[in-house]
Amino acid sequence: MGTDNNHILIIGGGTAGWLSAAILAKTLNSKLKNGVKITLVESPDIPILGVGEGTWPNLRGTLHKIGISETDFIRECDVTFKQGAEFVNWSKTPEPNKPHSYYHPLSTVSHSSYDFNLAPYWLQQDKDTRLPYDRTVASQARLCDHGLAPKQIVMSEYSAAQEYAYHLNACKFAEFLKQHCIDHLGVNFISANVTEVVLDSDEFITHVETDHISEKQLNADFFIDCSGAKGLIIKQTYNIAWQSINDVIFNDTALAVQVPYPDKTQAIKTHTIATAQEAGWIWDIGLQDRRGVGHVYSSKYISDQAAKQQLIDYIGEQDTSELTFRKIKLNHGYHKKFWHKNSVAIGMSAGFVEPLEASAIFLFDAAANMIATQFPRKKSEMAYVEKKFNEHLTMRMERTVEFIKLHYCISDRRDSQYWIDNCDPKSIPENLQQRLNFWRSQPPTKYDFENAWEPFNLDSYLYILYGMGFETDLETVSAKYTQTERANKLFDDINKASELLIEKMPVQRALVEKVIQYGFSKL
Repeated sequence: MGTDNNHILIIGGGTAGWLSAAILAKTLNSKLKNGVKITLVESPDIPILGVGEGTWPNLRGTLHKIGISETDFIRECDVTFKQGAEFVNWSKTPEPNKPHSYYHPLSTVSHSSYDFNLAPYWLQQDKDTRLPYDRTVASQARLCDHGLAPKQIVMSEYSAAQEYAYHLNACKFAEFLKQHCIDHLGVNFISANVTEVVLDSDEFITHVETDHISEKQLNADFFIDCSGAKGLIIKQTYNIAWQSINDVIFNDTALAVQVPYPDKTQAIKTHTIATAQEAGWIWDIGLQDRRGVGHVYSSKYISDQAAKQQLIDYIGEQDTSELTFRKIKLNHGYHKKFWHKNSVAIGMSAGFVEPLEASAIFLFDAAANMIATQFPRKKSEMAYVEKKFNEHLTMRMERTVEFIKLHYCISDRRDSQYWIDNCDPKSIPENLQQRLNFWRSQPPTKYDFENAWEPFNLDSYLYILYGMGFETDLETVSAKYTQTERANKLFDDINKASELLIEKMPVQRALVEKVIQYGFSKL
C-alpha cells in the first residue's frame, strides 16, 4: 500500500527549525529507504533571535534520543546546568534590604506529591518556625542556595542526582543542531529565501518557490512553518486567526544584554534568577563565560529609558558603556489553529508566551515530538491527526498562559499600577480563577490536572503558590490529614538527603570545567 506523505519541508532554522528537523529525522528514520525525507530551507539573511537561553528537562531526553553527546553539547554551546528558577521580589519584601525569594526547582518533591501530598502537612506547621515550602519538600532549592550542581563528573551522560535542564547559547545551539542534522541524521539543507508558497485548488501546499540559483522550486508532501514571527505559511499564506493574550500577559518589550564575567573564577548560578521590577522582571542566566541578562516589561507602565536604567542598575558596578542592549518587541498570543491542511506551525510562528518559565523550547520540543509520533503517512489520515494536534497544542498554550499569569496575579505587591492591574480579576483567565478560588480552602491535588500532558504539573503549581505566600485555610478539611507521622518522617528524610547532597555535589563552575577537560562517560 502506497504512502502520500514521504517528504517534509521545514521553512526556517533557528532552534525551532533545527530541533524539529532532528526529532522528525530521527523518529521517522529519514536515512532509511522507507523513511520520511526531511529538508530544511533557511534564509541566509535573517539572523537568529538568540535570547532563548533557558530550557526544561524534556530537552535532556530529546538530545539523548537524537544521538547527541552531552559532553559535546556542553563544550560547543557554552552550556551550564539549570536546576530551576529563583523568583526575587515577586511578593512584598519582608523587611528593608531583605528581598523576598523562593525557588521553582525542577526536581519534583522526593515523595511524589501525586501519591502523598505533603503540602497540607506543611500548611499545618507553625508559620513562624517552619522552613519555606521549597526547602521543606525537596532538596534542590538548598543545592541552588549553595551553587551546587545536580550531578558529579563520575556520572554518565544525561544521568543525575537531581533533575536538571540547561542554560545555553541559543545561537551556538542552533548551529550545533544544524551540523548534527546534516552530518548524522540525513537532513537535506538548502540556504535560500522562500519567495512564494503555492497552493492547489483544495488549498493544500504543493511547493514553495525560492531565490536559490538551482533550487527554485521545492516540492514536498508536508510543510512545517518555523519562520518565526513572520509566519510565512500560517499567517501570510493561510491567515489563521490570532488569539491575543495581551489582556492577560502585559509585558510587550524585552531589553537583552550579554554581560561578561569580570574574571574566569566567578561562581555560576545553577538556576535562572527572575527579579521582579515595578513594571516587569529581569532575567539573569549564567553561561560559561558570560551572563545573559534582560528586562521584560510593559511599555504601557514604563518608558524604554526607565526600563533600561533599571537593567543597568541591576547589573550593578560593572561598566555597561561597552555593552550592546537589544530591544525586542513581544507579541503575546497564539494562532487559533496550528495545523492546517498539510502544514503546521512550530515555534514563534505558532505563538509566543513571555519567557518567564522558559516555555518556548519546551513547547516546540513537545510539538515536534507529537508530530513525529503521529505523523500520517497517508493523506486520508491527515484530518484526524490535525484535529488531535490542534486540540493538544491549544490546551498546552492555554495552560502555559495560566501558569505564567499565576506568578503575577497572586502577588501581594501593590507598589505600582502594573502590579495592581495584574491582580485585577478581569485579567485572570476563568479556569485559573476557578482553581485559585477552590485552592483557598483545599490545597491542589492531582485531580486538578485532568490532562496528563499539561505543560506545568501539580508540583510546579505548589512551588509557585506557596512560594508566593498563597493562603489556603484548611479548617474545613483538616480531618482528612491524619498521617502526620508519615509526613514528618518524609520531612526528616528530605533533610537528611539534602545534607548528603550538599556534602557530595560539586559547585557548578568546577563541574563544567571538568566536563570540558575530561567529559562524561557515555551511557
